[in-house]
Amino acid sequence: MSVVVATIDIAAPPQAVWEVVMDPDRLEDWVTIHRGLAKVSDRPLGPDSTLEQTLCLRGASFKIRWSVAAWDPPHRAVWEGRGPARSRASITDELEARDGGTHFTYRNEFKPPLGPVGSLASRALVGGVPEREANASLARLKKLLER
Repeated sequence: MSVVVATIDIAAPPQAVWEVVMDPDRLEDWVTIHRGLAKVSDRPLGPDSTLEQTLCLRGASFKIRWSVAAWDPPHRAVWEGRGPARSRASITDELEARDGGTHFTYRNEFKPPLGPVGSLASRALVGGVPEREANASLARLKKLLER
């Protein structure tokens, strides 16, 4: 399993950040590896909502089916995802009011298929790319919200 944690401070209240982060139609505005959406169950999203997302990492596109596993607006959401070849991911978005703005913590846990062999292959293929992309996405979110 690989874990990526990225944080950023955004000069916008948690509710404003939450509204962008939890709007599936805004993913293309800030998620750097986002390539498309299909089958969004609810607009706006809520508890138990689902969506299918196409992502691209190192030139390879893949689909993940996400479901909202925890929902505490505007503070915390947990997404559980299933990807190709039985891979799994869990994303936790936490928003904390801080100094008139929002401290955003993003945590992604990825479990590749094939156990330890898959983990080794995943580290060799993607290296530090997920962490760089997480930080780039949060920087884009900050820029979007602070305009």
